[in-house]
Amino acid sequence: MDPLDAPPFSLRQLSYLVCAADEGTIAAAAARLHVSPSAVSEAISELERELSAQLTVRRRARGLTLTSTGADVVARARALLASSRELEASLRGAPGELLGPITIGCYPTLAPTILPPLLAGFGREHPRVELDIVEATHDRLEGRLESGQVDVAFVYDTLVPGEPQRATLFALPAHVVVAGDDPLARRGTVDLAELADRDLILLDAPPSSQHTLSLFAAAGVTPRVRHRVQSYEAVRALVGRGLGYGILVQRPANAASYEGYPVAMLEIAPAVPPVGVDVIWPARPAPTARTRALIDFARALPWPGAR
Repeated sequence: MDPLDAPPFSLRQLSYLVCAADEGTIAAAAARLHVSPSAVSEAISELERELSAQLTVRRRARGLTLTSTGADVVARARALLASSRELEASLRGAPGELLGPITIGCYPTLAPTILPPLLAGFGREHPRVELDIVEATHDRLEGRLESGQVDVAFVYDTLVPGEPQRATLFALPAHVVVAGDDPLARRGTVDLAELADRDLILLDAPPSSQHTLSLFAAAGVTPRVRHRVQSYEAVRALVGRGLGYGILVQRPANAASYEGYPVAMLEIAPAVPPVGVDVIWPARPAPTARTRALIDFARALPWPGAR
């Protein structure tokens, strides 16, 4: 085939197919693309005719699903669309200038630590790079890197979805949080066995909850869970009120809860293994120049507990 021969399909058709696959229905894809549902449906049908293959199964009540051929085409289409965006960006930017979108995935429990210095510093250096944030727990982030929905992600090293490229930014051991007026607050350390008869405020957001419970299991202690909450600031707020203690990895500079109640951090003794925080990115395709620059920037920041 002559390399100059144009294919019988268009990038628009491919983008409509990818969007429909991501959204799960023609109507949702149309809303995201700001076109009519019939335009999306006709583009996909025309693409199927041009490729002489059924790519989707469309049912009015069940939405749209991909055939095995469709899944392969979508994966290839993502790479083609990314390359086309790179071509456009390279033609519009000044020599050596980085521009275009980067979608960053981040665990919600890491976001307050990772995102402020990353977005502020990298944004100053590369103002024409668009940084989009996806805050998602482990179960919701899984698969987004491989599908191309997320370019780079910041996660705990205990649970890394898929088999991406990775680099550790820093590592910190978990610690115990107690109210400022708790008798334990005057001590620098605490044994997990001493907490067996106390109420635990559990940070119940994957993978934090699994990590906390694994620490107790390794120490042969069964914790008494009083409340389960989804954010570490909620843990600190309830601890500040004297409703229990917490186990956290996050170490905010503010030694008080949202309400202003003082809290104290105690190291766990015997010491527990530190939790690493990794930056991860897909093994294939290779990261764009702007994504590579973001990864390098993140690795160079002076994180607390950096290795």
